[in-house]
Amino acid sequence: MNAPLATPVVALVGNPNAGKTSLFNALTGSRQKVGNYPGVTVERKAGRLALPDGRQAELIDLPGTYSLDPRSPDEAVTRDAVTGHLQGEKRLDAVVAVADATNLRNHLRFVLELRRLGTPMVLALNMIDLAERDGTQIDVAALSALLGMPVVATVAVRRRGLPELGEALAQALRQPAPAPASPESDLRLLQREARMIAATVTLAQGQARRWSQRLDRVALHPVGGPILLAALIFVMFQSVFAWAEAPMHWLEGLVTALQAAATGALPDNALRSLLVDGVLAGVGAVVVFLPQILILFFFILCLEQSGYMVRAAFLMDRIMARVGLNGRAFIPLISSFACAIPGIMATRTIDSPRDRLTTILIAPLMTCSARLPVYAVIIGAFIPDRTVAGFLGLQGLVLFGLYVAGVGGALVAAYALRHSLTRGESPMFLMEMPKYQWPAPRDIAIGLTQRATAFLGRAGSIILVSTMVLWALATWPAPPPGATRPPLEYSLAGKIGGALEVVFRPIGFNREISLALVPGMAAREVAVSALGTVYSLQGTDENHAEGLIDRLRGAWSLPTALAFLAWFVFAPQCISTLAVTRRETGGWAWPAFMFTYLFAAAYAAAGITYWTARALL
Repeated sequence: MNAPLATPVVALVGNPNAGKTSLFNALTGSRQKVGNYPGVTVERKAGRLALPDGRQAELIDLPGTYSLDPRSPDEAVTRDAVTGHLQGEKRLDAVVAVADATNLRNHLRFVLELRRLGTPMVLALNMIDLAERDGTQIDVAALSALLGMPVVATVAVRRRGLPELGEALAQALRQPAPAPASPESDLRLLQREARMIAATVTLAQGQARRWSQRLDRVALHPVGGPILLAALIFVMFQSVFAWAEAPMHWLEGLVTALQAAATGALPDNALRSLLVDGVLAGVGAVVVFLPQILILFFFILCLEQSGYMVRAAFLMDRIMARVGLNGRAFIPLISSFACAIPGIMATRTIDSPRDRLTTILIAPLMTCSARLPVYAVIIGAFIPDRTVAGFLGLQGLVLFGLYVAGVGGALVAAYALRHSLTRGESPMFLMEMPKYQWPAPRDIAIGLTQRATAFLGRAGSIILVSTMVLWALATWPAPPPGATRPPLEYSLAGKIGGALEVVFRPIGFNREISLALVPGMAAREVAVSALGTVYSLQGTDENHAEGLIDRLRGAWSLPTALAFLAWFVFAPQCISTLAVTRRETGGWAWPAFMFTYLFAAAYAAAGITYWTARALL
């Protein structure tokens, strides 16, 4: 046990889909931090929990698992944490086990397994409202007596039962720990005991999962299910353009106003050029796409919290099986739409090492949010803002097509890998279907705040530094007296771009595009800021009111723009993704392979697109 004045460490533990994350968010609010466990790449979510007796406890949200017999790195971390063998972590002072009240019999088995460890425990009987609404009545007092631990009925998304849970936890921390039993146990005996306890404390049995089953008749229908999934994804991408148009114009107007103010307030010198052509033109070109990224994340968070995302994985299992994977790979891949880094880290839940490696290698092909500014600026510049068939937005349709192309490329790559480098059997796909539920506005707000903070943090760090470095390279050395060519051609950036143009000219890329691809390795959206800086430096004070979209219309042909979009469908991943891939695979061999095959695919796709467009237009 820790010293009395030490901050107690408490862990939330439970089966997947027990509502653990919602409970963690409700208990900690904004007092959260996310990192990795020492020595492993499993995500560690921790926060501060205020106890009723005035103490502060550190609350850790452990990965969901069905038992202490791990089948993945995530589950191994949970096992090591609750048994006190996780390197670099304090031993737990208490455990809050989270169980689904509507599925008590199955969740109790893991609670009984945890009880044998001897750590002070409190059971949060979560989603009790759904059980009561369904007609199920549970004798909470009898359950507490049979388990020998406090049991608190909770509804995490409505913050119901949280004060009682805090009081029970404070009392458990003051009590001596019970004598531990051997963690080794017969799971069949524990399951039998769980059934007996559940039968004893369940006073009335409702029609469990009645509404979920009705909805699943549609959502999981072999024909209607895929159509519904495609429709939801299509609406999501239509909304990315339709809903974000107004706030994007506001942000673009703000950037233009700041450029005009800086131009009027500062003399014509290097500092003004750095601020106007570098920082505001470069970083501002990326920040204006924040509304689109938040809309995309809003849909993803809603699909996750509603319980639909797991069903989407089930629907995709049939397609994934044809390329040698199973539906379990779909969750990391869909996470990669936000960012390939958490998507790659989410592959830890995949049992098969070969499936996991394949999923890591194809995750960058899923169109991450960092590509969205690139797509948005090119689509906005070259795709007309008009409707197709009377109600479909052409710009949203093109965006949807780019995402589909990324998914298609990922499936082709998976098929090739599973029949060559990662050949082997794929295990059967088993996953518990969670209940449908309304997404919690609080959790959605926390998720969007975290994404916005991360995006703006990148804008204020990686993108800002890259933009300033590019500005310096693009302005030094200055043109000699009497120079007749554009100033960029005399600079270091112009010389670098000229050298790269030799490589990329066959696929329709000019010097400015070739130059922008280099800082784009730091983060894909930096390519937009690089273009904003380069074209701003070639303009005048009078045309600062023109956004990057207007400037590109006059500088690129349509085949070049289409080739640029095709390049970014398959573009080699950013440096951070390569670093995470190295950690997950244990060396640089697979990251080097990933970079090579993606570069070749991007080059080929851009070249085919460019020459086909030139032939047809």
